[in-house]
Amino acid sequence: MARGLLIALVVIVVLVGAVAAWAVSVNNQLVRLDQDVNEKWAQVQNVYQRRADLVPNLVETVKGFAAQERTVLEEVTKARASASSIQLTPEALKDPKALEKFQAAQSQLSGALSRLLVTVERYPELKSNQNFLALQSQLEGTENRITVERRKFNESVRDYNTRLRLFPGSLVAGFSGFQARPFFEAAPDAATVPKVKF
Repeated sequence: MARGLLIALVVIVVLVGAVAAWAVSVNNQLVRLDQDVNEKWAQVQNVYQRRADLVPNLVETVKGFAAQERTVLEEVTKARASASSIQLTPEALKDPKALEKFQAAQSQLSGALSRLLVTVERYPELKSNQNFLALQSQLEGTENRITVERRKFNESVRDYNTRLRLFPGSLVAGFSGFQARPFFEAAPDAATVPKVKF
């Protein structure tokens, strides 16, 4: 009888140990995925910062040629200031409203830059200026990087959210306090082409 009780106790301890090891493994995987989301977001912010750093140079170059386009230049400057003022920390990234506000500011800057580049079409001497061409090329490259990094961020969020929702790992996630992360989505008016009037 004592031997049967000992075997049952050993089995229970082994089972409890296996469940605990599994829970720790799932928790560690969720932590890694959470950190991956944070890393991808940091890279998104990095390319946005690159764009924000290029904008003043672009504005100054255009300003020399197109002084009468002051409103477009001021709009770009204001949009850059607004976009640069909103920083999304990994903690704030969990709030869909904060992410939406960040996206709106970045979309506003994208729209202002589009209008600026369309305005530049009126100035053939500016279009041939080497400084402007270099800045325009860097800005186009940066916009492409932004798109790539947003995609990588959304892939990382997808992996994290999927692991968070899979059963039985969702039990560990619930106990550990992990929450789903919002995706980076296009602004509602992103499909609308900016209108430029001369």
